[in-house]
Amino acid sequence: MVKYDSKSNQAEEFIHDDEILATLAYAQENKSNEPLLKEILATARQYKGLSHREAAVLLESDLPWVKEEIFALAQEIKKKFYGNRIVLFAPLYLSNYCVNECRYCPYHHGNSHIARKKLNQEEIASEVTALQDMGHKRLALETGEDPVNSPIEYVLESIKTIYSIKHKNGAIRRVNVNIAATTVENYRKLKEVGIGTYILFQETYHKPTYEYLHPKGPKHNYAYHTEAMDRAMEGGIDDVGLGVLFGLNLYRYDFVGLLMHAEHLEARMGVGPHTLSVPRIRPADDVDLKDYSNAVPDEIFEKIVALLRIAVPYTGIIMSTRESKATREKVLRLGVSQISGGSRTSVGGYAEEEKENTTQFEVNDTRRLDEVVDWLLQMGHIPSFCTACYREGRTGDRFMSLVKSGQIANVCQPNALITLKEYLEDYASPETKERGTDVIASELEHISNPKVKEKAEQYLQSIGQGKRDFRF
Repeated sequence: MVKYDSKSNQAEEFIHDDEILATLAYAQENKSNEPLLKEILATARQYKGLSHREAAVLLESDLPWVKEEIFALAQEIKKKFYGNRIVLFAPLYLSNYCVNECRYCPYHHGNSHIARKKLNQEEIASEVTALQDMGHKRLALETGEDPVNSPIEYVLESIKTIYSIKHKNGAIRRVNVNIAATTVENYRKLKEVGIGTYILFQETYHKPTYEYLHPKGPKHNYAYHTEAMDRAMEGGIDDVGLGVLFGLNLYRYDFVGLLMHAEHLEARMGVGPHTLSVPRIRPADDVDLKDYSNAVPDEIFEKIVALLRIAVPYTGIIMSTRESKATREKVLRLGVSQISGGSRTSVGGYAEEEKENTTQFEVNDTRRLDEVVDWLLQMGHIPSFCTACYREGRTGDRFMSLVKSGQIANVCQPNALITLKEYLEDYASPETKERGTDVIASELEHISNPKVKEKAEQYLQSIGQGKRDFRF
């Protein structure tokens, strides 16, 4: 008899099907239990998170006052831990060769419609130069799983190439990596070449659905995939990022599974996930969305994001260009702290216009990075290109302790302003530069520590004089 154990290293024990089903039943039974709902919300107001059962009850409740309190509290927590900063990044696709047969992904091995492509190191350098010329400082490296075309040696060499490119004032200062589950030894190699966060989406935590969606290839192994974060952290990677692809399975099940996975990492490894990603299924080549009747409507999606912010208050929440401008605008205030901008989901899509279809999924927000930056400024956010914590060793439990104590604001706020100033000087349109300059002047007044404020002003002045790469 398999028992639920959040500290276990066995996938079916820390993502326990009976516990998820019992949680969903408990949530259904108590969705109108006002004393319990008020008790859970009172717990949430302590800013220390919620258990998967508590969060599930709030998700299930359809009482209007509960939803109002969830949204208000999510905004409050977002402001407390992340302020109005939004970190920007871009995905970089290296190869779309893949040996898996994932039913929802156009990269699946049997798709004969898509053009297969793998970037060589010279082409990667061109892509990185194009991304630097847009203003990006942080990338998410993506590649299909193929031991012949994309072995770990290729990934490691590519990361070294990315870090080596310095074009004008540009530099990629952090490479996050989203590649298939691998061994502890390979995770050590990734750590050695200086990756930031290791990201791997679970897709769905429901094992029968997971195995149906991945009928062939190494990804079919549910346990090996689900236990990947444990191996990554055993290999020395401090920061890991979880995520599910909402719409593949019933959202309630995957919402609970995602929180249980976060609880597991906290219980067994001593530190929870650095990020949570919340993609929804999107149209793609050779993928029939009629197969996915579990699509999550906007109203529920917004509630999911808000509850993730409440349940795991110290963790970054990522939203990609899968979502439209309108959707991103709504959820930014509810808890999202990182977004992509100016993204291309094709192999080699930055350096030149795509000639063949190598796209993984349709992008919904197609705006240029400068348009995204200006949009964020207009909404009162601080667009941030900061990578300082990773480069200063503030990762893993050290980062989490700073966030939980509130001390991280002493470095995040000035670092966001410094990297925004770099962007404005080197890449912004005149309109964006003018708006951003006003925002920096206003936000400087919110830095309460006089020494930090004075140092930030010195750095900002030096950037205006042509110097770069300051950080707290």
